[in-house]
Amino acid sequence: MTSTQERGGVAVAGKLSTLDRFLPVWIGAAMLAGLLAGRWFPGLGPVLNAVQLDGISLPIALGLLVMMYPVLAKVRYDRLETVTGDKRLMVSSLVLNWLIGPALMFALAWIFLPDLPEYRTGLIIVGLARCIAMVIIWNDLACGDREAAAVLVALNSVFQVVAFAGLGWFYLSVLPGWLGLPTVGLEASPWQIAKSVLIFLGIPLVAGYLTRRFGERAKGRDWYESRFLPRIGPLALYGLLFTIVLLFALQGEQITAHPVDVARIALPLLAYFAVMWAGSFALGKVIGLSYERSATLSFTAAGNNFELAIAVAIATFGVTSGQALAGVVGPLIEVPVLVALVYVSLAARRWFAGPQPAPGGKPAR
Repeated sequence: MTSTQERGGVAVAGKLSTLDRFLPVWIGAAMLAGLLAGRWFPGLGPVLNAVQLDGISLPIALGLLVMMYPVLAKVRYDRLETVTGDKRLMVSSLVLNWLIGPALMFALAWIFLPDLPEYRTGLIIVGLARCIAMVIIWNDLACGDREAAAVLVALNSVFQVVAFAGLGWFYLSVLPGWLGLPTVGLEASPWQIAKSVLIFLGIPLVAGYLTRRFGERAKGRDWYESRFLPRIGPLALYGLLFTIVLLFALQGEQITAHPVDVARIALPLLAYFAVMWAGSFALGKVIGLSYERSATLSFTAAGNNFELAIAVAIATFGVTSGQALAGVVGPLIEVPVLVALVYVSLAARRWFAGPQPAPGGKPAR
């Protein structure tokens, strides 16, 4: 996208690609297509799950990797030190992701689902799994800081390996016991979590870094950013739409057969996404972060690592369990909500100094 497009306001919208301009339409169509496919072809689920990568259907895993690669190839890795030196951003992200986020999901799960222990446990697991995948897409669409997103996602990955099992033990076994509530055990080894991180973040991150390093070395930065990146950029949204279709197809029959259960799971999730995103975005403004870094802070705080949450729920409670269903409903609610929040974020850009970007545009630096 040219600098004129970055500054052009209404003119930008007219110059966006068809894919970008009608993104909510394509996502809605992908969700509907997946639901219909799952409902009309009940044998589709076993086919998609026939081959798995770390407990996730291989086609979905491939969709996630394709989705993340172009965005990570856009990151200017030589600028990461400007992010790691921003203590306001780093500390805020750690507090939001590893103190406030899990505690909020625990509270909402018990408030909204006191009589449904399986769904409640599944939601708590979702709250413990901090986002390392789709947040890359939401941040890019909202014109957040790509370098900051790469650093915060990597930071979340390290804490996920170190802290996930301990936090699961605390929120499912210790804290409920202190409050006189029923307790639950959780099986989640550090190696299982590390595998999820290495696959769903490590592979596209290494691929993106090597692509930029060797692309710039061979042709220069100008060619890389003006010629190469525009060619691979659409792959991110194609991968996103492909992943959404498959996610909804896998659970289409179960979702349409249990609409009341899905609605009850959706309510605390909606509250969670709204509170985490709005609170984080406002915090960024209050502590003096730029729009780009405030957007990155809010999306990394609001998103969750559904790949890990689903894998842990299945490994501990079984593929047909209510905990697994709650894990699956997570991304089904997260996708449309965070897409909507992309546009809310762009509209809130006026609170900050500088030009307003268009969805998917290159953030001002």
